[in-house]
Amino acid sequence: MKSEEPDAVTYGGLLEDLNPLGTGGGFEYSVETLHELAGQWRQLAQDYRDDRLDAERIAQTEGPGLEYASQGNAELIQASGQALMQSLSARADHCDAMADKFLAALGKYATTEEQHAAELEKPEGLA
Repeated sequence: MKSEEPDAVTYGGLLEDLNPLGTGGGFEYSVETLHELAGQWRQLAQDYRDDRLDAERIAQTEGPGLEYASQGNAELIQASGQALMQSLSARADHCDAMADKFLAALGKYATTEEQHAAELEKPEGLA
């Protein structure tokens, strides 16, 4: 019995709808999908930045008492908070870079569209 779910779904629709020849070897996204993906990457970057604020609080942890054990424990927690802050910053930077790549692809779409529009507007015989 065949499943009702499609075999391959990508952003923008079914894979065979995007490329009916099925030649594969790449990705095809609509302009709307590129905007959506860039927005999702930006939101994820912001989520990491928000989490970094919580990590800052961890990095500023103080021991509950003045004895050696409390201070030593606090230092370990602070180091962990610092490592978490660095990791979250790196992840946010990566997400921003991914969003930038999708926006760059949008720029390429716009340039291609402008070139095609200019070709169509040329008088016959000048193409």
